[in-house]
Amino acid sequence: MTSDTPSARTGAAGSDAGGPGTRASRGDRQRGIFARLRSGRSAPRSRGRRRLGAAVRLVAALILAGGAYTVFAPGLQAQDTPQLSSAAQEGKALFDVSCVSCHGRNAQGIEGRGPSLIGVGSASVEFQVGSGRMPLGRQEAQAERKPPVFNEDQTTQLGQYVQELGGGPQVPERENLREGGDVAEGGELYRINCAACHGFGGGGGALSSGKFAPNLKPATDRQLYAAMLTGPQNMPVFGDNQIRPEEKADIIAFVQETLKHEQDPGGFFNLGRFGPSTEGLAIFLVGIVALVFTSLWIAGKS
Repeated sequence: MTSDTPSARTGAAGSDAGGPGTRASRGDRQRGIFARLRSGRSAPRSRGRRRLGAAVRLVAALILAGGAYTVFAPGLQAQDTPQLSSAAQEGKALFDVSCVSCHGRNAQGIEGRGPSLIGVGSASVEFQVGSGRMPLGRQEAQAERKPPVFNEDQTTQLGQYVQELGGGPQVPERENLREGGDVAEGGELYRINCAACHGFGGGGGALSSGKFAPNLKPATDRQLYAAMLTGPQNMPVFGDNQIRPEEKADIIAFVQETLKHEQDPGGFFNLGRFGPSTEGLAIFLVGIVALVFTSLWIAGKS
């Protein structure tokens, strides 16, 4: 049974005929779906654009940094590599002729031939070259002293080149390095630190494997000072922390003013310049033998 009211009839008619209210609601739902689809597609595109923009900015920043480095790098390199002094340039010319085959073009050393000279300082060059030990004639257990190949000026130039190349210890700029030294104090220091190898009289002594401590008689003040600073061959390094500069002056004074005199510490006989021990032993042995033979002679005569 159907209702006769107008509203009921109107609703039934609209529902049966698919009225405009129904079509509008369907359109709204379709537009909402399309909007959601469009918004879902646009989000990835916006993130991709942001990433692409960041990458472009990063590349641009790297290009600008590279350009700035290219502009300023030559100046920085010139500051990091200072120019050699005139003396060092002369020393480099000598080094390239006489030393490069063993120590390398940049003094970095060559394995099996020669050590690196970086950090050894001009003191090491002054001792090795000034005493004729370098250039080395042939590979031996130890470099021996011989007449120097370079004169004093050339030795100074070589030392200046090595000093400017890598730094290191330097000998004070004066010839008399024992001035003001205490001979008695130097003798005490010498007996504690040096006599075990160089002997009580400075005559040197044998070490292991064909090595030896050299005789100190030919050494100059500067060579003695340089040897203590650098520790050549088997000698330990006596830096300023181990032996102060004034103590070095004491040792040099003792060596130059006492050990180099003609009179030996033990008496009149030069028995290796080892001091009183060897001479006392020799006198004891000779005296005992003489007494024994004298006693036998007396016994035979009686």
